[in-house]
Amino acid sequence: MSTRLKYKTRQKEMLIDYLSSVEGEHITANDVCEFFKSQGETIGQSTIYRHLESLVDEGIINKYVIDANSPACFEYMGRESHLAGEVCFHCKCEKCGCLIHLHCDELSEIGKHLYNEHHFKLDPKRTVFYGLCENCVNEV
Repeated sequence: MSTRLKYKTRQKEMLIDYLSSVEGEHITANDVCEFFKSQGETIGQSTIYRHLESLVDEGIINKYVIDANSPACFEYMGRESHLAGEVCFHCKCEKCGCLIHLHCDELSEIGKHLYNEHHFKLDPKRTVFYGLCENCVNEV
């Protein structure tokens, strides 16, 4: 956790309220900006980025950088699940770009295998499997 001071501001509280309302979804900083703009709130883009990074440091949201061509995604976690150290892998559809969370014991075993047999510690929050989601597979 960062040693920076954590300030509670009205804007930060509004951001937390919004993020908790979309719990389980992956959103970008641009999504946040568009939401507040649609609500008539004037929160600057740099303020949103700063607060998002602060919330990542605090463990309230997770940040996912999937690849160099996609914007970072954020997901509201709340304090409890982050502190519990939940393991989560991801799948990204190469056609529509959706990002799917995988809370899967079998995949956790792959991480254990990589460490025990190959002395490699996998970071599940940054591990992404690429392929086609159910909807895109059915379109083919």
